[in-house]
Amino acid sequence: MTRSSTLKRCASLAISAATLILASNASLAGRQIPGAIPADKVSPEAQPNSTAHFRCELRPFDLSAGLFCYGPDAIRKAYGIDSLINAGFAGKGRTIVIIDAFGSPTVADDLTTFDTVFGLPPAPSFNVVTMPGTPAFDPTNKNMVGWTGEIALDTQWAHAVAPAANIVLVAAKSDFDEDLTAALNYALDNHLGDVVSMSFGESESSLGNPSGLDAIAAWQAAFVKAQKAHVTVFASSGDWGSTNPFDANGDVLPFQNVAFPASSPLVTSVGGTNLFFGSATNADPNGSYQGEQVWNDGYGAGGGGMSVLFNEPPTQLAAVGNSVNKTLHKRRGVPDVAYNAGVVGGVIAVWGVGGGCCYIFGGTSAGAPQWAGIIANLDQAHGRPMGFINDRLNQLGGAGGLRCIFHDVTLG
Repeated sequence: MTRSSTLKRCASLAISAATLILASNASLAGRQIPGAIPADKVSPEAQPNSTAHFRCELRPFDLSAGLFCYGPDAIRKAYGIDSLINAGFAGKGRTIVIIDAFGSPTVADDLTTFDTVFGLPPAPSFNVVTMPGTPAFDPTNKNMVGWTGEIALDTQWAHAVAPAANIVLVAAKSDFDEDLTAALNYALDNHLGDVVSMSFGESESSLGNPSGLDAIAAWQAAFVKAQKAHVTVFASSGDWGSTNPFDANGDVLPFQNVAFPASSPLVTSVGGTNLFFGSATNADPNGSYQGEQVWNDGYGAGGGGMSVLFNEPPTQLAAVGNSVNKTLHKRRGVPDVAYNAGVVGGVIAVWGVGGGCCYIFGGTSAGAPQWAGIIANLDQAHGRPMGFINDRLNQLGGAGGLRCIFHDVTLG
């Protein structure tokens, strides 16, 4: 092959690839994607160990018996949440707001079943706000059905971590940015809660255009409003490692990019780990913390990297050190914190639309509502909302003040 024909072939491939990427981006531009990943369906089964409600809660870590999983008891112990709850700080008097799209016809029944299965008290109040213009639920619409899985995971696991907190689900009329932003603004304008969880995202690469920049400006205005109202906002960092999808089929972009709104410096971005809790060889809710590693288990991987849209916040710049700052080029780095997100070692949730009880779920979608629950518990302990926490996290982390209370994940 001559040099001329090689150049023509390369140029043709480049044009084809660019056309694919740009055309596919258009199909998702302005739309947020839910991050919940449902896997095996499992049935509650009586166990000799009274705190294990499912066989997967006792399976080996080597996957020889299938996916292992966790219920509320194991997760609470793994992250020290049980000590807060046992001390009486379970989110009493506080409200967690969940922002999702479309809503779910089974969300209330799913939460009740989840409580029954795991012996949890009902939330003091659980309310659903359906934004005007939301279409009727269509069980044949895969997008709507996907969001119901997200809603099940978000509501149940926020409650599992903060069982005494009130929960409000605000269902946007669609998964487009303007409608989700409207849902967040409704929650803030009506003072619905102290902490907000958002388990969705879209690639920054789909927002580097006039309409995308307008969407970012609207989100940022809402986040500023949350900050002024001392409302903590969490967003999941994504489930595709160092890239993100460019189409509705989950096909990913061939270059590194991070997800928004997690990349906003005005939210706390939650990344993913694979948690090992139990004995040295298998899961067990009566066991102990064995370790964590970066989530990358074949079902997904913890999202993160360097923003191209936002500068590095001053407190992050000061906290992370010269070597990291050299990598970040003074751009916003995500995530800020992490949490169990593995499907290998996922959490159990009741998903009525998907087929009832019960499914193993993973994704950074699991971490955002649970972090919201932790903050609700701490809000109660402090007697006031903690509000925006990133600056304090960075300052404490840079000074080594988090080593005693955080797990430093360095593997994977």
